[in-house]
Amino acid sequence: MRSTFLTAMALLCIFACNTTDKEKIKKEIFETEKAFEAMTADKGIAEAFFFFADENAAISRGGDSVIIGKDAIREFYCKKNLQNASVQWTPDFIDVSASGDLGYTYGSYCWVIVGEKGDTTNQKGIFHTVWKRQTDGSWRYVWD
Repeated sequence: MRSTFLTAMALLCIFACNTTDKEKIKKEIFETEKAFEAMTADKGIAEAFFFFADENAAISRGGDSVIIGKDAIREFYCKKNLQNASVQWTPDFIDVSASGDLGYTYGSYCWVIVGEKGDTTNQKGIFHTVWKRQTDGSWRYVWD
């Protein structure tokens, strides 16, 4: 009887120790999203998308191709001539894997692009980002 009790307690401890605090991780991912958004305003869109990308990140921006890798993502945004653009977004939904090493968000975004003559174009839509915890504990996107 005692060994059954000890086994049950050990299993309970193992389960309790391995549970993921999903709400804490969701908050981390939300804060990462907001830091990412802030960096687009502070350092530029290309640098922010580069900084927050996993080494093997991929983005799809319409068309038939996927842009893969941090350097290619930076190059893509540099070529787009977005120095006079800004982007804002907020995740409406965040969830994380049971293991706590992957998460995803989706929500609304708005690009504001100022043309050469000062004319402004707004592009609104829905984003979806997949986040991966890095070995240093930070979060980087693997898909956007």
